[in-house]
Amino acid sequence: MCANIVNPGEPPSARLDGQPRFWRNLWLMTGLGHKLWRVLPRGFRRAALTNLAAIAAPRPAAAPPARSDGVIVAGEVETENGLGESARIMHRVLAARGLARGLLPLGLPGVVAMRPATLPPGTALLAVVNAPHLPVALLRLPRDALAGRRVIGFWAWELPRVPSSWAQGAKFVHEIWAPSPFAAEALAPLLPGRVRAVPFPLAEVELPVSGTRASFGLPEDAFIVTTIFNLASSFTRKNPLAAIAAFKAAFGASPAHLLVLKLSHTEAFPEDLRRIRAAMGDAPNIRLLTGTIALPELHGLIAASDVILSLHRSEGFGLVPATAMLLGRPVVATGWSGNMAFMAPEVSALVSYRLIPAQDERGVFAVPGALWAEPEVEEAAAWLRRLADDPALRGAMGAAGRDYARSKLGAGPLLAALAEAGVA
Repeated sequence: MCANIVNPGEPPSARLDGQPRFWRNLWLMTGLGHKLWRVLPRGFRRAALTNLAAIAAPRPAAAPPARSDGVIVAGEVETENGLGESARIMHRVLAARGLARGLLPLGLPGVVAMRPATLPPGTALLAVVNAPHLPVALLRLPRDALAGRRVIGFWAWELPRVPSSWAQGAKFVHEIWAPSPFAAEALAPLLPGRVRAVPFPLAEVELPVSGTRASFGLPEDAFIVTTIFNLASSFTRKNPLAAIAAFKAAFGASPAHLLVLKLSHTEAFPEDLRRIRAAMGDAPNIRLLTGTIALPELHGLIAASDVILSLHRSEGFGLVPATAMLLGRPVVATGWSGNMAFMAPEVSALVSYRLIPAQDERGVFAVPGALWAEPEVEEAAAWLRRLADDPALRGAMGAAGRDYARSKLGAGPLLAALAEAGVA
């Protein structure tokens, strides 16, 4: 028996049918934008939503069952973002080993469409829903959905410290898996002794590639550096201005070198887009690609590039650099945080950094005392020049990076975690 995969086509009001009255009232307060609620500070609203949901959401038993019959993977499984792709990757790997029992949409209203679902008894639930959102998401399941079930939170976080609001979500899981040792260390205080690093088994899944330089409108004879990110993932954390500065420092306005900025969700963040355009200026060798494209096309863009550049300030894992390495593309990246789960100086171009207080304009990463990286732009520029001038180095780094990423991103850690949790 498998968990239901729901159809996202119904309107929000239909998704409230059969839900607890508490949830309907909560939806009316937040989803419809009650005036008093909206004038409160955003951080206060987030914390209040999590705390209120934690009162009424179904909770698992204090002790998990010793054995579980396979795994239901839950999360933003129909959404084109990092969390959604993470859930799909986990499901594909579990399905290949006969351990998948369903792929369940689970998340916040307005983001994830849900209808009442039937969850097979005796299965474990792997919730790829970050801690602050998990109580709210669980409110949308039947009251007995977690009865007799092991619940595992698969959570990613990008700073060495987690916000205090994450403690509420930890009350709804028996253990936490994190996609990198960096993230696992940050999450460890939430459930001491019950947090482990389980890197995404990205090397176990097919990475379909579609498209060529011609299909993307890119010149065949240029040295192409590509930076890819979602503006919803924090402009400051992804640090695109550093990527632009490094490219300009390396190549100026040279027509033989091209920087491609592949951005998504630009329509939701017009000020971020304005800042990027201002940094680009009138540079003739910087190209902006916006909009969401299918995963094979995104892989195709990576494969069509000579180098992938990520001067992030922090990553919980780093799906784009990991994908690039598995596709044999050399990566120039900040040598700190979650991407170090699959990168090393011998196989990639790691950029030095200094740690500075994490300051996020949107407040998502406003954690007191937390630090993140400020990468050295001139060092990144030197790496870009070196790789542009040495095709043999590019080929060797791409091949070595591919082999190293394959060795680090296999199914071994996932299968070990499942065995220890009694999942078969």
